[in-house]
Amino acid sequence: MKSLFPDICSTNLVDSKEFYVDFLGFNVIFEIDWYIQLQSPSLEPIQIAFVEKNHSSVPKEYQKTPQGVVGTVEVENVDAVYQRAQDLGLPVIVNLCNEQWGQRHFMSEDPNGLLVDVYTMIEPTAEFAQQYGLA
Repeated sequence: MKSLFPDICSTNLVDSKEFYVDFLGFNVIFEIDWYIQLQSPSLEPIQIAFVEKNHSSVPKEYQKTPQGVVGTVEVENVDAVYQRAQDLGLPVIVNLCNEQWGQRHFMSEDPNGLLVDVYTMIEPTAEFAQQYGLA
């Protein structure tokens, strides 16, 4: 296997590209009128792509916007990324918080309705660690 990345059905490729480029620093590695592929600025195998929802390459029964999927992105400094989300006026679905299982995170929504969970690892609470045998 050389790579694995989602192709998200989209009705607005330009806004999708701008969301991931401006917000998370992705680079455009391929772009045509019905398809855009982006790559992480730090790890080449981390990629995401967007395909025009009604394009003939997508079987008709699958030409839908994403539902029931959460895109999860681990970052070095979630506080800085949260601030960038606020500066860009992006929707914040879950405010920045610490979770007992060891994540500091927030959630935004991309232009396609895809929930994007951005997190940094922190220590889990003692209670959580004990409950799951992690202590």
